[in-house]
Amino acid sequence: MHTVAQRSAHFACSNLDLCPHSAPAPPAMDSAARDKTQPVLPTGSSCPGPEWPEQERAEQLARGAALKWASGIFYRPEQLARLGQYRSREVQRTCSLEARIKSVVQSYLEGVKTGVWQLAQALEAVRGAHEALGQAHGLLRDMAEAAQTLEPLREQVVQHKQLQALSQLLPRLRAVPAAVAHTQTLIDAQRLLEAYVSLRELEQLQEETCAPLGGLELPVFEGLGPLAEALGQAVEAAAGAAGQLAREDPALLVAAVRVAEVDAGRTTSLEQAPRDWRQRCLRALQQGLERVHFGTSLQPGPGALAKWLEALRVALPAELAMAEALVAPCCPPHYKVVQLWAHTLHDGLRRCLQQRLEGPELEEADTFTLLHWALHVYQGPEMMGSLELGPEADVSDLEPLLTLENIEQLEATFVAKVQAKVAQWLQKALDGEVVEWGREQEPDTDLSGFYHSPLPAIVLQILEENIRVTRMVSVSLQQRMHGMALSELSTFLRSFSDALIRFSRDHFGGEAVVPHYVPYLLATLNHQLALSSSVSVLQPEWVVPGVLAPVEAELDKLQKRICRLVLEALLAELQPLFSALPSRRWLSSPELLDDVCERTARFCQNFRHVRNPAVQLLLVEAERTVVLQYLTALMQGRLVCRGADERTQAAERLQHDAAQLQELFLGLGLEESVQCVPVLLALKELLNLRDPTLLGLEVAGLRQQFPDVRCEDRPGREETQEGLGGANTPVTPQRGSRLRPPGPARRRVPRAAPGRTQLSAGRPAALAPSWSPSTFQPRANTCTLGGLLLPLRVLCLTPDCPQNKVTSPYA
Repeated sequence: MHTVAQRSAHFACSNLDLCPHSAPAPPAMDSAARDKTQPVLPTGSSCPGPEWPEQERAEQLARGAALKWASGIFYRPEQLARLGQYRSREVQRTCSLEARIKSVVQSYLEGVKTGVWQLAQALEAVRGAHEALGQAHGLLRDMAEAAQTLEPLREQVVQHKQLQALSQLLPRLRAVPAAVAHTQTLIDAQRLLEAYVSLRELEQLQEETCAPLGGLELPVFEGLGPLAEALGQAVEAAAGAAGQLAREDPALLVAAVRVAEVDAGRTTSLEQAPRDWRQRCLRALQQGLERVHFGTSLQPGPGALAKWLEALRVALPAELAMAEALVAPCCPPHYKVVQLWAHTLHDGLRRCLQQRLEGPELEEADTFTLLHWALHVYQGPEMMGSLELGPEADVSDLEPLLTLENIEQLEATFVAKVQAKVAQWLQKALDGEVVEWGREQEPDTDLSGFYHSPLPAIVLQILEENIRVTRMVSVSLQQRMHGMALSELSTFLRSFSDALIRFSRDHFGGEAVVPHYVPYLLATLNHQLALSSSVSVLQPEWVVPGVLAPVEAELDKLQKRICRLVLEALLAELQPLFSALPSRRWLSSPELLDDVCERTARFCQNFRHVRNPAVQLLLVEAERTVVLQYLTALMQGRLVCRGADERTQAAERLQHDAAQLQELFLGLGLEESVQCVPVLLALKELLNLRDPTLLGLEVAGLRQQFPDVRCEDRPGREETQEGLGGANTPVTPQRGSRLRPPGPARRRVPRAAPGRTQLSAGRPAALAPSWSPSTFQPRANTCTLGGLLLPLRVLCLTPDCPQNKVTSPYA
């Protein structure tokens, strides 16, 4: 680009006539060369121009640069003196450039000439090759036609070669039928190695015959296939009886294994399927082992599972020991005989157990035996966990005999069947106990004189043994059995309570009068105490606290039920006596209360056969019942005191009766601090009142002294005429009330056992306020203040006393 610019500047200077002399002319060129090198001008162009737009733009830039340079150099006149030097320099430079361009063009033209000559030579060579190929193609077509005429001759040559080969092998081919028969004889004689050698010789002869015949199989070799199959079956049969052969004929086992191994490395040129006798041998080993121990004829029948498992416990370790000692030396190391034996026995046993579980449901004994055997015996030191079993057995990756689903199913089935049996046993035990209640003699007693029955021990033994036995299997089964035992015990206690209700109803209804009704009730109370004190045996160490709470609640309900029935029997004897209180006979004679005390003492004599703390519980409630019945009879208002003497006599009778009742229960063993008799002494003080206006104040003091008695004012009880006595106003203390004065803490009745019946405030929890016998606690009436004041006013006032005319605020 710079050279073009310089040349443009030179041409510009020439055109501008900056120099008087013209440049020297270029060398002369002939017209032909000039025509060849002269570029073709486009149509309509008056002067040579660039062939491309880029060239034209470069020319314009060069001309502009040259003009700018020239105008800058020759701007001042003094610079024109050096114009000749500039011209000569540019002429020399232009001549040099033209010489170089001519040299390049000449070199390029010589290369093109050489290339054209080489292309001409190549074209001549291709034409010669094409002519030669045409001649060869014609020759080949002529040879193919000649070869078709020689095809019959070729076939004759092939047949000649086959006949030549057959003629050479003919003596050996004639001996093939005899060799086949001999090989079959060797197989029948269990000479397996010799039979295999003979078979291989026949097969080699077959290969040698088939090669020259082009794969043609002769009829003489048709018996080789059945012969090979017979030998394979013989090898399979020997492997299937490996255990027996290892003890009786190890040579035959070794021969069978060697035949299988040698045949595994056999190669043949014939297109035959591989016989794979090694794998058949291994499968026969496994199938034979499973057939010996888990065959269909050996499957256990119903009830025979335990015997079958015990036989396996002895047979399987012996089988593994025999495999390690006798079978392993007869087989190659890669057979891993001990591992194969262990895994085959395990898989066979596992499939056998799965089939057994898919069949009829197992009995509870078989279920327990199977669980214990699969989880402990099989994995224990006697079998798969034996130290004598070497590492080559590789039993660490064996799958468990029973899956988790199998174990859960078996445990659920076992618990359900045991639960049904336990329910039957407990019901039979309860039925036997109920039959005992109707005997003509009193309940049996132990050496200490307490009523005794084997029922509690039988119940707890049944449940505890089932829980203890399941400990041998798994914790999950023990938990299931523990829950079942508590559920069945609760059900049994409810059934026992229902049986007591029917027993009492039949007795009082007259359907089945029992001669010793109360003693048998007291005996059942001892049963309840025995169960309460021994139920802790059903609570293993792993059980969370409080799991026995439902059972303890049922035991408390049963204790309350028994005590209620006992007190109802006591009331049935005392109510006829209390119906005569109060009366003139009661004021003048202590015979009525003597009869009450005599019957109460006779009734409570049976309490000595009851164990503590139930005996104290019964005495407390019996004393409370007698006092409440005494108060109920007294509050009926059937007696009207006609003077101060009679009031004093009534007060003295109350004091005497209170002392007599207190002495009675002290003699029976009930301490004075837990008795209800002091309420009678408080009523005695009310009877000594002279001013009736103070009666309400004294009653309020009575309520404060005995806060357990709740009183409610009820309108409608306003009869106050003399002699009426408020006969329609029965007075009964509130349910669960305890007529005891406030004061220091009274001695509590001892507890039955740790964690058992809770006794509160000196009164057994078995007689808590949640129940009230309808016999001595009428629900239709409550202890009202008016109902308490009216009978007291009748007792305290005399008909001719002027104070009777005072209007009572409660009238």
